[in-house]
Amino acid sequence: MVAEIEDELPEDDELYEHHRIVVDKGQSLLRVDRFLMDRLQNATRTKIQAAIDAESVRVNGNLTKASYKIKPSDVITISLPHPPRDTDIKPENIPLNIVYEDDELLVLNKPAGMVVHPAHGNWDGTLVNALVYHFQNLPTTRNGNIRPGLVHRIDKDTSGLMVIAKTEFAMTYLARQFFEHTIERTYNALVWGVPNPPDGTITGYIGRSIKDRKVQVIYDDEAKGKWAVTHFKTLEELRYVTLLQCNLETGRTHQIRAHLKHIGHPLFNDAMYGGDRILRGNPVGSYKAFVGNAFALLPRQALHAKSLGFTHPRTREWMQFDSDLPDDFQSALLKWQKYITD
Repeated sequence: MVAEIEDELPEDDELYEHHRIVVDKGQSLLRVDRFLMDRLQNATRTKIQAAIDAESVRVNGNLTKASYKIKPSDVITISLPHPPRDTDIKPENIPLNIVYEDDELLVLNKPAGMVVHPAHGNWDGTLVNALVYHFQNLPTTRNGNIRPGLVHRIDKDTSGLMVIAKTEFAMTYLARQFFEHTIERTYNALVWGVPNPPDGTITGYIGRSIKDRKVQVIYDDEAKGKWAVTHFKTLEELRYVTLLQCNLETGRTHQIRAHLKHIGHPLFNDAMYGGDRILRGNPVGSYKAFVGNAFALLPRQALHAKSLGFTHPRTREWMQFDSDLPDDFQSALLKWQKYITD
């Protein structure tokens, strides 16, 4: 049930709204910030200024200042974080594993089992509930809308690093990086089988399965899905399973899970994509018992958001973070390593 709920959450690029406005030929000279406030719904001066500061507003392809006066036929493009749909989120004192924090943002290590955003039937215990509690003095609400700083998301049963914006400016600046795919995101994945070749790139249009709307599948028709790109390379072969490094160019729902399933190597113990049964080796006797014990050690899909890199909104410096595999993932990996060498 939780997986259904989570699957309704927006993809990374759906967390932002994008506009392209061609100024009318009869438009009189007007500051661009005033023009955008008049044209965009719920766009405050603060929000527009933050977007301009974050270099998310361009006129005729060029960066602009708030004081620029638009002219007829100017082409204005703007990217803004979407206002959240939910307005009543209960603060909850849930511990957060924060690995870095400053005035603009924080980076945290999300545990497996934590849903990122509240949704129908699952309003408690989420990352947003925790953020609203711990950062209640931040500008997390405006005009009744919760602003918890989300600029991307990872699945409930995927662990790993996330960046959270603490200011309107940081949210807009980071949102632009996600939209332009300049964020570096590296995952570790334990998959069934040994990919051949060991390194490669998976592409295709990801969309909902016509048989099961909770599952994403790969199409070769752009009308049926959204373009997605995942790069992978082998870190360690373990005969029956392989430890991969995956790097995302795009941020589609279940992207890594669906892509690896598509090439015949679903994530170890990923129930939604068929990885929760023995897919390599003879499923009998001591081997069957061994795999069952490995499933018990890692009772979720074997996927961890290991590293994260981005340009800091204020300093413009490249920030790079890395995390250790969580205990459940590490325990299952060690069990496989020992099984292969014994």
